[in-house]
Formats: sequence, C-alpha cells, structure tokens
Amino acid sequence: MSEVMYQNVKCVQDYFACNVFNEETMKNRLPKNVYKGLLRTQRLGIALDPDVAEVIASAMKEWAVEKGATHYTHWFHPMTGITAEKHDSFISPTKDGKVIMEFSGKELIKGEPDASSFPSGGLRATFEARGYTAWDPTSPAFVKDGSLYIPTAFCSYTGEILDKKTPLLRSMDVISEQAIRVLRLFGNTTATRVTTTVGPEQEYFLVDKALHDMRKDLMLTGRTLFGAKAPKGQELEDHYFGNIKDRVSAYMKDLDEELWKLGILAKTKHNEVAPAQHELAPIFTTSNVAADQNALTMEIMKKTAIKHGLVCLLHEKPYAGVNGSGKHNNWSISTNDGQNLLDPGDDPKDNIQFLTFLVAVIKAVNNYSDLLRLSVASAGNDHRLGANEAPPAIVSIFLGDELQTILDALETGKMIKTNQDKEFVIGVEALPNFPKDTTDRNRTSPFAFTGNKFEFRALGSADSIACTNMILNTIVAHVLKEFADTLEGSENFTEDLNNLLINTIKENKNIIFNGNGYDESWVEEAKRRGLPNLVSTVDAVPHYTDDKNVAIFEEFKVLTRTEIQSRKEILLDNYSKIINIEALTMVDMARKQIIPAGCEFTKFLADSIVSKKAAGVSFDAEKQLADKASCLTNSILEATDALDAKLLDVKNYDEGEPTARFYRDEVFAAMQSLRAVVDELETIAPESIWPFPTYADLLFRV
Repeated sequence: MSEVMYQNVKCVQDYFACNVFNEETMKNRLPKNVYKGLLRTQRLGIALDPDVAEVIASAMKEWAVEKGATHYTHWFHPMTGITAEKHDSFISPTKDGKVIMEFSGKELIKGEPDASSFPSGGLRATFEARGYTAWDPTSPAFVKDGSLYIPTAFCSYTGEILDKKTPLLRSMDVISEQAIRVLRLFGNTTATRVTTTVGPEQEYFLVDKALHDMRKDLMLTGRTLFGAKAPKGQELEDHYFGNIKDRVSAYMKDLDEELWKLGILAKTKHNEVAPAQHELAPIFTTSNVAADQNALTMEIMKKTAIKHGLVCLLHEKPYAGVNGSGKHNNWSISTNDGQNLLDPGDDPKDNIQFLTFLVAVIKAVNNYSDLLRLSVASAGNDHRLGANEAPPAIVSIFLGDELQTILDALETGKMIKTNQDKEFVIGVEALPNFPKDTTDRNRTSPFAFTGNKFEFRALGSADSIACTNMILNTIVAHVLKEFADTLEGSENFTEDLNNLLINTIKENKNIIFNGNGYDESWVEEAKRRGLPNLVSTVDAVPHYTDDKNVAIFEEFKVLTRTEIQSRKEILLDNYSKIINIEALTMVDMARKQIIPAGCEFTKFLADSIVSKKAAGVSFDAEKQLADKASCLTNSILEATDALDAKLLDVKNYDEGEPTARFYRDEVFAAMQSLRAVVDELETIAPESIWPFPTYADLLFRV
C-alpha cells in the first residue's frame, strides 16, 4: 500500500465515529463499574440501574459540550415516517446572572414532548398533549448540528405506544428468548442473547436543485406527477455500475465522511440502473441500531445533497417508466457466542440446527406473508412493486436449487448426493456440508435466501425499516416458540425433530418459489397455491387487524389490539392524504402552468397560420399542430375539472378504509387520465413554452 493510501486509511480511522458516544468513549469517560453496567444493558438487554444514569449523563454532557453541543434532544421515530426531535439547551441560570451547563440523569432517561400533533390513529384526543420519550441505551447517543442526540422510545401519557422503535425493541427481546430455548435443545449452553441484525441497502435519485425547484410536483410530493418519457432512459443499461460522474462522486465522498463521523458503516456505493440513480449499502448491525442509522442516513443524504446543489429523492417512484428505488433489508439472526444461525457453517453436524432455523423462517413467512406485505405498503411503493426493478406484491421465498434439493430429500426421506459425490440420508443422520453461495440470486423474489441471511427486497426507499423487522422478529419468534414447546421434554429428540421438520416443510412448501416472479403465469400459480396477492396498500393494510395477526402481537406483548388498530388507521389515513396532496398538486399545476402553456402554444400556431395565410404560404403543419394542441388543452381542462370533482366527492365516504379505497379507485384513476393528456401535449410543445423541466433535463443534467 502506498504511503498516500495508508494516510487516507489512517485518516478515516482517526475520525470514524468521532461524534458518537460509543464503547471506546464510554470506556475512557465512565467509571469502570458504570461502564460495565452500561455494556451489560447494551449487549444482554439487562435493565440499567437508574442510580448510574446521573454519572452517565454528566459524562455524556461533558463530551458533547467538548464537541460544540449547546443543546440536547430526545430523538424518536413517531408514526410520521420520519424522525422527530425537540431541542433543549444545557444552560441553567446562576444567581449572579450567568449560566452553567447542566444535564441530569432524569433528563437523560425521560423527556416530555408534546404528543398531540403526532399521528395516534385514534389512541388519544387532540387535547391530550402529554407524551414521554424514554432513553434507549442500546443505541448510542451522538452529536450533530450542535446538539446531543439521544435515541429514545415514544409513548403516550397512558402508556400506548406512539412510535416505531418500541415494538422493534420488544420484538428483539421475544425472538431472543425463543431462539435461546431452541439453542438449548441443541446443547448450546454458552449463548445468553440472540440478536437480529440488518444491513439495509439504500437506493436514491439525485436531481439538480435548480431544476427540482422549478417543479411543484417534486417539491410537494417527491415525485413527478407529469412527464413524458425521454428519448433515452435506462434501456442501454450503461448507467448500472458505470463510471460515477465527478459531481456525484464528490457528493458520495462527503456523504461517506459525514456518515462515518456518526459511526455509520457505509461500505458500498455505486450507480444504479436508472440515470441519476445510485445506491449506498452499510455493514450489518443490530436491528434497532440499524433502524436508527438508516433514518439518520436518509437525513444526511438529503442535507449533503443540498450542499452540492442537488436534491436527494427518496420517493419509491420519482419518474414514471424509469427504475424505482427500494431498500433491500438483509436480515439475519446471531448469538452472542459468535454463531450466525442462518449460516450453514463448516461442520455438517451444525447444519441440522441451521435447517431448524431456516424451516422456522419459512413457516413464519408462509403463515404471516400478509403482515410482511403490509409492512412495505405505501402510496409510493404501490407504483414500484411488480415493476422490473422490484419484486411482485405476492410474497414468496427463494431458496435456490441445492437447498431446495435438501428440503425435498428431508420431506421424502430419500438419499441425496452432494457436490462431494457422497450420499446422505437427511434428518436422522447429520446433514451434508452445505456451503453458502451455491446458487444464483433471484432479484424477482421478495424474500430470498442469500447464503447466510434473507434479503427482503420489497421495502420502498423512503420506508423506515423498523416495522418490517419488528414483524419479522415477531413471526419467527412465534414459530420458534412452537418448535421449543414441541421438542422440550422429548424422549427422542432426533426423531421428533426430524418429524417436526418434515411436517413443517410439507405444510409450508407452497411459499417456496425459485422461478421468475415477473412471469405472468406466476400470478395464477400463486393463486393455486393459496398465496395472497395484495396488490395495493388498501388491499394489504386492513389485514393488520386480522385475528391471527393480533394474536401473535398480543401473545408476545409487542403491540396491543388497540395499538394495532391505531397503526392500521394511521397507514390508511396517510395513504389518503398522500393521494390527496398529489391530486391537488396536479390540479394546481394543470390550471396555473400547463393549460396556459397549451393556450400559448395554440396562439403561437394560430398567429403563424394568420401570417402564412396572408403571405399565401401553406400552413398545413401549423393547422394540424394547432388542432391537436387545442384539442389536448381542452381535454386537459376537462380532465382537471373531473379530478377536482372527485376530490369534492371524498367527503361522502367514511374515514379510514372507505376513503382510502375511493382515493385508489376513483381519485387515482382520474389522476392517471389527466397525466396521459398532459404528457401527450408535452411531446409536441416547444421547450421554450413548456413550463417546467422535462425528464431528459432531470435525469441527465446532474
């Protein structure tokens, strides 16, 4: 390695996590007993002794002030889809009219933001303002923009959960408890904690800020509501993994540095399929820290873009007919004694344990595919799922040929040959060594096994990963509990385990599909298998309150029935509000920009006709264009009025699901009709008259 390269690496090492109150900082600043107590909380989930909070708060404040912080904030994840924060200063007045910097253990542990304006789904009345934030000591505090950020959970005065983090933390506890029970059956006595880990790959678009600000739809909704296809798009496949433009490379460099300062392990960056589309991927970390860091990553991506004269678009489908943006949720489960429970391992005797956890995940996904589908449901993601850049809305599992062969052999009791040309009987004897990465990846599968983890590809780019991973943890914990209940006390563990796995595979193999999820025949095949095809958010979200789904959340005390009902109402209400904002924006753009542009274009052509007619020159081209422009402009006016009328009809429907269905079936259809005629007019209108930047401008001028 050259000296320059070594210096660059050393520089990153010097500033990595410099703004995080991490393990190294705690070790240097906390008394040994306090430090060890906090580590036990972070690694084992053991409750923190309140007596040490004062010591931690004092050390945390001193460290933050040294970093330039003057304020602190309890940072939380309300049901808005973004994070929230209220900043209080450290200052406290003294008798001589000056101030001192103070921060108590009580202020560290609990905050009290106004909860009245956050979505509650009917859990509380608007006048019931009190809410509480509670410190999450398992996710490290950090300094950003002159404030100390303290990751917290958020609940109401009466104890109902109002955020996305608390259920995730609870789900991590329950899957740990049930996984430990199963591990004990395999003779593991050293593991005391099982943790789910996540590595969320983040896709995004960049657009020039000056062009972005010329379009109301991008500013108000994050996506283009109008736009004819550009002459060139992604069809040449020349952007994917291509050379990164200098302007984008400079942005990515600054983004990496800002993320690294916050301890976020940004690892991979590259161009994605569509022009101006890119991806960032981090290294795995625990689910709740990953949720915090991904939310922080999205915020930093947007802020850094502004510094470069860019805007970062995280909408799932900012451009019609162009690749959309997702977030691939790479999920695995590991022990605190060093095992990845979804890694087949190097020793064949370990593979029966791997197979047990694998089959548990298969059953969980099959029984609760509706929950996984609704965890990625949003108005934005409805545009993306099933297109060529995303898996279909039908949830299925991809395992690959070799692992499928092993499951088939287990089910049938037949012998199989491995790639070492040895024969094995699956189940009673140990499994053959099963190396990872024995098959290709399947990008059309929503839930694919990729060697030592599952990749859930259906999340939208703007989604919080908290809900999806809360559901994954809970449904897998439910199946692991069933396995442990069945096998604990068994007199013949090997035989009973073998029978359990065989029966589970037979009952749940319908969810396994190793083929092309984009093939039209898969829709019919999935229907024959009994797999739900919940095409839209309005189809998926109501299943939140199905009795079987409520039962598992209540069984593990992750969510109550009331809290689940509130989440359903929030999701449906958010869907309706987004469609309403988009429709109003379309009406506004059509009336104030597009129709005037159509009239101007028609007048320009009419003036040309008059001039040519007076000169005795043919004006056939102008007449044809004028007729078409006039006709399209009139159609736009009619379609705009029709959309406006649909928006007025909304008041005739009950709130919740009826309103959401009306927006999907009636309002969105009217939006599509308006867009079609506007986009056609764009194809013939001069650039000098068209009122906002085109797709060619947006995608290729970055």
